[in-house]
Amino acid sequence: MELKKLNLDDLDAIVSLEAEFNPYVAAEKMAARVAEMFHYGDYHCFGALRGRELIGLAGCRVTGSVYFGKQMTIDDFIISAPYQARGIGKELLAYVEHWARAQGCRSVGLNTYVTNAGSHKFYFNRGYTILGYHFQKPLGKPQSAAATQGEQGKAK
Repeated sequence: MELKKLNLDDLDAIVSLEAEFNPYVAAEKMAARVAEMFHYGDYHCFGALRGRELIGLAGCRVTGSVYFGKQMTIDDFIISAPYQARGIGKELLAYVEHWARAQGCRSVGLNTYVTNAGSHKFYFNRGYTILGYHFQKPLGKPQSAAATQGEQGKAK
C-alpha cells in the first residue's frame, strides 16, 4: 500500500470513493465541490492506494482556533468497505497526523456521525476524545450582493 498526498489530477478517484459514502450527492456536484476545495489553498487530501486503486482518503484543512491554535481538521476520512478493518485507516491517520505535525499543527480535529459507533471506537483507540457537538444549519442558496442590498432597501 502507498500513502501519498493527492491533488486535482486524482479528482475522478476521489469522487468515486466519496460516492461510496455520500451516494445522495450527484457525482458532478461532488466533483465541483472537491475541485473548489482544492482551490481554497488550505485543503489537503491524502490517499491510500493499492496499486492504482484509491482505497482510502482523508480530506483535510489546516485551520486555527483560539482554543488549540493551528490545527488540522479532517473533513472526510473514508476507507473503502472491502478494505476496512485491515489497518489501512490506522496507517492513513498516522500519515495525516505526521504531515500535520510537520506543518506546525498542534492538534487534529474531526467530526463523525453520532450513529457511527465503529468510527468512535477507532478514534478513541487512537487517543482522540469527544470535546463537543457539531451543529449545522443549511442557509439555502447564496444571494447575490445586489439582491441582498435590494432587500435591505425594502426593509427601511
